[in-house]
Amino acid sequence: MPTTVNGLDSFASFVGQHLGYSAWRQVDQAQVDLFADATGDHQWIHVDPERAAKGPFGGPIAHGYLTLSLAPVLLGEVLAVEGTSFGVNYGCNKVRFPSPVPVGSSVRLGATVASVDTFDGGVQVALDVTIEVEGAPKPSCVAQVVYRYYA
Repeated sequence: MPTTVNGLDSFASFVGQHLGYSAWRQVDQAQVDLFADATGDHQWIHVDPERAAKGPFGGPIAHGYLTLSLAPVLLGEVLAVEGTSFGVNYGCNKVRFPSPVPVGSSVRLGATVASVDTFDGGVQVALDVTIEVEGAPKPSCVAQVVYRYYA
């Protein structure tokens, strides 16, 4: 069940709070192939399972940016924002990919509200997110994502 923030003024009380974790979601080869087609990144470590099996990761891995692109949908399982007219993805302050996401593995997202700043007409919210691979010792993506919510 997501943490619910109701209205722009409520965000400030969540600074420093861990919001929870999303459900586990499997990353499969079809998804990786579609991402490769969308971005034009057809590197063999992503899209050639036979060659990738002999490579450094023992099989194909998801693109780092595919992993990051899962953040908004997974975040929706962690944070529900009500009482605003709309919100937009404003960008990232920092992104790192400490370990790969093997194709066929499952990932989940955890999030903490890092900061909330007001601007004319809304609030800017920075969230520290970590995307983990089930059973892996290190996260696959650590980022600070920034959203803007408007009155």
